Amino acid sequence: MNVGDAARRAGLPAKTIRYYEEIGLIAPQRAGNGYRDYSGDDVHRLAFLKRARNLGFSIDDCRQLMALYQDRSRASADVRQIASDHVTAIEEKIRELQSMRSTLQKLIHACHGDARPDCPILEEMAGETTASCHKG
Repeated sequence: MNVGDAARRAGLPAKTIRYYEEIGLIAPQRAGNGYRDYSGDDVHRLAFLKRARNLGFSIDDCRQLMALYQDRSRASADVRQIASDHVTAIEEKIRELQSMRSTLQKLIHACHGDARPDCPILEEMAGETTASCHKG
């Protein structure tokens, strides 16, 4: 099948599929005319990659997971470690996002939000923090 058909079946944009081929995540056969010829197995691998990316795995993680998926003698501990490391990274990102939210909430609270030009939000971003502006 062509890239358009594979894209529809896998639920991915054709551009993404071409990118995955470019970086070696997938290698479809070539028809006699040189066009890509995706098999059902290729579509299955593309759907696998889509699900892994939707879970936030990096391209490198996807490469490892795909290799482990295709290796029937794999140790599930290897897969578990990749997933566990990913959860740790997600938890760190959550902490970073919570910190950003907290900082922004404090800055929003400190801003008058009126016609005055002084703005602690912009001052913080510019590295000119002052504590003189409080909502009242």
